[in-house]
Amino acid sequence: MFLLPSMLVLLIICFWYLIWGYSLVTNHGVPERMMKAIIEACREFLELPEEEKRGISGKHVLDPIRSGTSFNESVDEILCWRDYVKIFQHPEFHSPNKPPSFREIALEYSKRVRLVAREIIRGISESLGLEKDYIYETLNPENGLQLIAANLYPPCPQPELAMGLPPHSDHGLLTLLIQNQIGGLQVQHKGKWVNIDPIPNSFLANIGDHIEILSNGKYKSVLHRAVVNNRDVRISIAVPHGPALDAIVSPDSKLVENVGNPPAYGAMKYK
Repeated sequence: MFLLPSMLVLLIICFWYLIWGYSLVTNHGVPERMMKAIIEACREFLELPEEEKRGISGKHVLDPIRSGTSFNESVDEILCWRDYVKIFQHPEFHSPNKPPSFREIALEYSKRVRLVAREIIRGISESLGLEKDYIYETLNPENGLQLIAANLYPPCPQPELAMGLPPHSDHGLLTLLIQNQIGGLQVQHKGKWVNIDPIPNSFLANIGDHIEILSNGKYKSVLHRAVVNNRDVRISIAVPHGPALDAIVSPDSKLVENVGNPPAYGAMKYK
C-alpha cells in the first residue's frame, strides 16, 4: 500500500511540518466510500435525540464514549456552536449501538487510518534524521490511544458571534482529519488565520504536541480552529493517535545532541 519514503518525500514532509505544522495527504489507500461512510455514520449519531445520546455517554475524559454540545449561552461569552462525540477505538475498540451500522464502519475505518498514521509517523521519524521505526520503538503508538472525535457544526444565525472550536493544538503524536465539503477549518500561520479548503478524499495530517516535544520544537503543533456559517452543516472527523499511555515523552537525546540545543521541554507522562 505504501512505498518506503524517498529522499524527495522526506524533504516534502520536512518542509510542510517545518513551515506549516500540517500536511495534506492523498493517495493514502483509504477508499473514498469509506471516508464518506464514517462521516454519514457520525452524522446519524449526532442527530439522534439528546436523551438517546445521554444514555450511552460518559462524563470523564477517559470514558470510552462521550458526547455533548458546546453551546451554553448562560456561561459562554463566545458561543462554541457544535455537537460532538468522542469514541475510543484503540487499543480497545468501543462503539455506540446506534446507528446500527456504526460499529462495522468505525472498526474498519479506524484500522485503515491507523495504517496511514503509522506510515506518516515513520516518515516524520526519518525526516528528523532518526531511524524509520524509532518513534514506534520509543513511544509505542501501536499500543497508544486512538479515538474518533466527530464534530457537527449546525448553521448559526449569527456566525460572527460564535465559534465552532476555539484555537487549540492537538494532544498526542498525529491527528488525521477529514471533513465534508463545507469549509470552516482555519490554521494559524505567521500570526494570521488561513482557511484550509476541503479537498475530496484527502486527510489533513496535524503534528501533535508530543511530536513537538520529541523534536525539541523543530516541528510545531499548529494552532487551528473551526469557524461556523449561517447556511450549511459542517462535519469534521479527527482521529488523534497517541503514544502508549504510560510513555514518558521528552526531547529526544539524539536530536538535542545533533542540533546542539538544550532541551526546550521537560519530560512528561502522556496519560
